[in-house]
Amino acid sequence: MTAFGSPMLLESSAWQEYQLADSGDGLKLEIFGPYTLVRPEAQATWSQALPSALWAQADGIFRPTGEESGGHWDFRRKVASKWEMSYPLAAQPESRLRFTAMTTPGRHLGVFPEAAAHWEFVFDAVKARAGEAKVLNLFGYTGLTSLASAAAGASVTHVDASKKSVSWARENQALSNMEDKPIRWIVDDALKFVLREVRREAHYDGIIIEPPKFGRGPKGEVWEIYKSLPRLLQACRQLLSRQPLFMILTLYAVRASGIHLAQTLDEATSAFGGRMESGELVTRERSAGRLLSQAVFARWRGR
Repeated sequence: MTAFGSPMLLESSAWQEYQLADSGDGLKLEIFGPYTLVRPEAQATWSQALPSALWAQADGIFRPTGEESGGHWDFRRKVASKWEMSYPLAAQPESRLRFTAMTTPGRHLGVFPEAAAHWEFVFDAVKARAGEAKVLNLFGYTGLTSLASAAAGASVTHVDASKKSVSWARENQALSNMEDKPIRWIVDDALKFVLREVRREAHYDGIIIEPPKFGRGPKGEVWEIYKSLPRLLQACRQLLSRQPLFMILTLYAVRASGIHLAQTLDEATSAFGGRMESGELVTRERSAGRLLSQAVFARWRGR
């Protein structure tokens, strides 16, 4: 039987090169390494705490159009096409994730800072395993959770439908000096890949799922969260090893609560016992100390 904990607010205090400086009026003021940027944030329904003059000094602001994630960047000063950032997983220098950030044609920059709480979770879970651990990262984007798993000693299979994202992830692997780590980089539709792995009778000790609300695979496969996720989770259940370490499910821009995700994830993990956590990934402002909710999550940890 799975033990359910109380809802949690997860934040990471280990960031040294990222900061949420302020938020409000539907915007957030963020520091990514050497640059200060303004991006839309629908959750920031309160007033900005810092003076408008400080917001006006930002290096760039993303101006959205009516389309999903569409828009363009306006720059006050030159911003590099890409720049390097890092995150300390542990005290050891070899455990520091190094990656590039950039202002993409959408509002994203190649890193979701609030996800650092999951990087730490998988790093600790794999480190605690006495033997070999195999981890599957679905919708893996630029690879930071994959690299956190590999840094702890896991063999990782990273799947994303975007060839550009997988190439970016491989660049991050090289920056992190992890080219010798056992990571398979795969451009594929997540559901199709998982169903093939089921037929191959493959098994994994940890599975990470961070799907978009809507998307398309490399061959035009349609992903729609409410229709596609249940089938994906049913298939992932068959991929769990006999003594799995964890499963993580994180959703952005979806009307759902952490407890709903936990009950959904429990269908795949209840046979193993263990403990389920759920809640929100949050970032704390430097200005007023308010918590900005960025995503809902559920994650299960085996015994």
